[in-house]
Formats: sequence, C-alpha cells, structure tokens
Amino acid sequence: MSSLFGRLQSTIATTLKVPPAKITESTSNEDLPAWDSLGQVNLMMALEQTFDLYIEVEDFEGLRSVPAILSYLQRSGVQ
Repeated sequence: MSSLFGRLQSTIATTLKVPPAKITESTSNEDLPAWDSLGQVNLMMALEQTFDLYIEVEDFEGLRSVPAILSYLQRSGVQ
C-alpha cells in the first residue's frame, strides 16, 4: 500500500464515516452508500485540506473512485 493511498484511504474513511478496510485501491462511489452527492462534495473539500490543493468544481464529477482520485493527486504533484 502506497503512503498516498493510505492518506487517501484515511481521508475517505473519516469523511464518509466508514471503516478504512472498506476502502480499497479499486473502490468507487457505487461501493459506498455514504459516497452520494453530498458525500462527494464533502470528500472534495476534505481532499483539498488534506493534500493542500484546489480542485475545480468541474473536476468533481470525474473523481468518483479511488483510482481516479489517486491519478488526479499524482497529476497534481502530490507525493
């Protein structure tokens, strides 16, 4: 498990109030009932705070899975 995934896993678990074990490197919003539209907005804000970046509102829709978020974070230069 990469440290980036670990930080992301912790952020998602805390934000959506689910056990970290429920979040794998292939989890998507369809896997977690708490990852609904409000959960998505809360998660985007949590990602901005955790990883010290700004996520454009237009990008929110594409960030509905762990692989998509990891890819976005890596493209944004997050280590």
